[in-house]
Amino acid sequence: MAFTGSAVCNSFKTEVLQGIHNFSSSGGNAFKLALYTNSAALTKATTVYTVSGEVASGGGYTTAGNALTSVTPALSTDTACCDFADTNWTSATITARGALIYNSDATPDNEQAVCVLDFGGDKTCTSGTFTIQFPTPDASDAILRLA
Repeated sequence: MAFTGSAVCNSFKTEVLQGIHNFSSSGGNAFKLALYTNSAALTKATTVYTVSGEVASGGGYTTAGNALTSVTPALSTDTACCDFADTNWTSATITARGALIYNSDATPDNEQAVCVLDFGGDKTCTSGTFTIQFPTPDASDAILRLA
């Protein structure tokens, strides 16, 4: 197993302070979510999107993943958090162990990692809809939060 748990990527933490990631709902960067198998080596040290260990194209999935929509930054108590609309792959036959959210158009480099999502085990969908459902965007539950 190469996943070591869900985590905000260390590189993202400094890149936020450098102004590389813009989560504005109007004119911000584009973010994507890619799915990975258990062979992926994704950790908090991941710095960019990679095809290594990614779920292969086919079965309803296309490499590089889905664009995340409704990117909405918010403040919950004293914690900044970000919400995304749920994303899914229809007519899918997919087995994934985790995912990577990444900035698909950041500069100076493209495809910088934001966070690694560890599903805690393989999740499989056969000829159905594979859905990533994001939790409530609050200080305790949001996928991406800065306290």
